[in-house]
Amino acid sequence: MRRVPSSPTPVSSSLVRARARRCATAALMALATLAGSVASADESTTNAAEVRAVVARLEANKAALARASAAVVGIETVAVDDARSIQTLGRERQGSGVLIGDDGLVLTIGYLILEADHVDLVTANGRRVPARVVAYDLASGFGLVQALAPLGIAPAPLGTSAKVAGDDPLLVASGGDDRDLSLARMVSRRPFSGYWEYHIDDALFTAPARTDHSGAGLFTAEGELVGVGSLLVGNAAGTGSPSLRGNMFVPIDLLKPILPELRASGSSRGSTRAWLGVNCVEIGGAVHVVRLAPDSPSEAAGVQRGDVIVAVDGIRVTDLATFYEALWKGDRADRDVILDIRRGDDTMKTTVHAVDRMRTLSRPKGV
Repeated sequence: MRRVPSSPTPVSSSLVRARARRCATAALMALATLAGSVASADESTTNAAEVRAVVARLEANKAALARASAAVVGIETVAVDDARSIQTLGRERQGSGVLIGDDGLVLTIGYLILEADHVDLVTANGRRVPARVVAYDLASGFGLVQALAPLGIAPAPLGTSAKVAGDDPLLVASGGDDRDLSLARMVSRRPFSGYWEYHIDDALFTAPARTDHSGAGLFTAEGELVGVGSLLVGNAAGTGSPSLRGNMFVPIDLLKPILPELRASGSSRGSTRAWLGVNCVEIGGAVHVVRLAPDSPSEAAGVQRGDVIVAVDGIRVTDLATFYEALWKGDRADRDVILDIRRGDDTMKTTVHAVDRMRTLSRPKGV
């Protein structure tokens, strides 16, 4: 039988320095190449000075960075048998989370634990610890789980995402068997609207891109957590800028005011809002329906793929942000919503009885 260590293996100073140098060189060279300003591939001229400055800053905080890296754990989940989310997310899911509490509280991205029946945490030394779901927050996108046995590691401190500047070096850390640490830069900060009836303000977009982004921690050079990984995006720089693959991180500032509420009730008040069950995209200044969730309010009301949503309750919508703002207006989630729809050459009004999304989710037995 393989022996399970009782405490994580410490990250050595030499390893942190080596990783810092490799990460700084690779990331800065990649960004410089994309900007068309790289001088050479051998760290000559100005690039060498930038690399040395970043490495010096990271080495000055190597203890904090080692602690931050160790606080990132792998997350493996299995959804309940009848989970709606299996169709889009699969039943078995893997990603990362960041220990943020002395009591074993781990912050992750919500879709990893959505309708989860079984959760395991994997520490840096491969130790597996069972966990329970504490909260899934539809409004922010965050998820919380709590280890059911001591993890033997220190939590990561929470930073302030609003203070992150474009020239600040950031580190992306993932957990699990393929845990990794790399350097990144914030290339834009802007609102984000997801096709799955999701919107947040002030999302952080970073480059270079990481494919192991789900639940990964975004840290400052001082080891403070400022974001949690959500998506791989085709253009992190935003509309009107040259295409730059990167990642979207949910800012940690969204967590701070709702953390006590998430611990107490499992979601924030903002998560109680009207849900239609439509996936929409913006095309040419219009909101197009591309998918309907099975057995959703929209499917029941006869909304079809390819429809264009022109207005919600008489409020004209031209993008996802205005669509969601109109849909979530008021305090009631369970209500009739009137959609103005364009279908081909025809226009029509359709009444959809919206429901509280949180009440449609499957839960483990006994929860």
